[in-house]
Amino acid sequence: MELRCDVVVLGAGAAGLAAARVLSRAGVSAVVLEARDRIGGRIYTREDPGLPLAVDLGGEFIHGTAEESFALVRAANTVAVDLGETAFMYENGELREGEDPFEIVERIMKRARDLRVDVSVEEFLQSLPETPDAERERRYARMLVEGFDAADPRIASTRAIAGEWNGDEGGQTSEQFRPLGGYARLLRTLHGALDPARVNVRLATVARVLRRQPGGVTVDAMLSTGEALEVRARAAIVTLPAGVLKAHGLLFEPELPQRTRAALARIVMGPVTKLVLRFRSAFWERVRDGRYRDGAFFHNPDAAFPTFWTFLPLRAPVLVAWAGGPKSDALAGREEPALVATALDDLRTLFGDEADPRAELEATYAHDWQRDPFSRGAYSYVAVGPADPRADLAAPVDGVVFFAGEATAATSEAGTVAGALQSGERAAREALTAIGASG
Repeated sequence: MELRCDVVVLGAGAAGLAAARVLSRAGVSAVVLEARDRIGGRIYTREDPGLPLAVDLGGEFIHGTAEESFALVRAANTVAVDLGETAFMYENGELREGEDPFEIVERIMKRARDLRVDVSVEEFLQSLPETPDAERERRYARMLVEGFDAADPRIASTRAIAGEWNGDEGGQTSEQFRPLGGYARLLRTLHGALDPARVNVRLATVARVLRRQPGGVTVDAMLSTGEALEVRARAAIVTLPAGVLKAHGLLFEPELPQRTRAALARIVMGPVTKLVLRFRSAFWERVRDGRYRDGAFFHNPDAAFPTFWTFLPLRAPVLVAWAGGPKSDALAGREEPALVATALDDLRTLFGDEADPRAELEATYAHDWQRDPFSRGAYSYVAVGPADPRADLAAPVDGVVFFAGEATAATSEAGTVAGALQSGERAAREALTAIGASG
């Protein structure tokens, strides 16, 4: 089978659908190829009848106040809910309200603004002056770099991490929200904005090879039936995750230029282990005479799952267990029942003998993004080195291939859904200019 269009878009996640919307509005023809049998990519919302609210097994939060996110919230006729802010820390054998780890890392990363030579986060932390609180601050900084950035502090670039914390005023570390009803509602709105007369979205279609040639591109793909599909276009927008590109999940002919390959080498796909746990009741709200009733986040840097969070200000008997970076690597290979048992042990440590999480547990939900061949990890971070590999990855190739996705986003939005949306729109505008269309 052969299809022809102006622009072929690889991936129907946030970046791919955002790009397709720009193309649709510009009146050009597009084919969107998505390997999964659903839209959304690393956004995967469960809306089961047994759940009191929709839960996201992938991207969940709106990080910062980027207009692209809130414009989509408005278009979906929903709202963004401010997260609860109260954080409890497990220290010296007790869970107590303490300083927000975000504030600790923000304070530390301000010291990295003038760093001339990039070093790993771990090396930077070890260089900090010794004070009575230095080691405690290092522990929580590592926890947040691993958890928030899904990064290994021994590899992650201090300059890149500092750029997140010292970047735009409304960037990803400024404020945190959750779209009411989950991200699926927002992605369905993006999909629904496409003109079906111009944009052909093909699910369960795996792109295998992208060939560049004078005046355009050809993509060889495979349908779920085993039938081959060839798409000929004037330009291509590639929104596949960095993990897939690094694993050669898509072959490029001819090979990508050195600049692009070097950028990919420095962009690391961070691992995350995320469990959504549904309980009979919100048992943690009753512990110690309701001391933790308004707790939004519960942290223990030494636990297998260092962070749990609630859905406050919405009250529901649901907790999310989260481990990122090396903590997630340590859990690799375990099947879901073993992961759940570990999470329940960590909850028992946090809340003590007064709580019985095992007796309260009703159901669990998870998706293994590391084993998923169409993601190969959760989201990206930057390894130590010069320049900005995200910008280099975003650079067009031969005027016909344009890259988008959270790995190509500006530092202040890197790794986020907002960054994916922004990058998709940027790549679509670049493609329109390349083919001589206006958008």
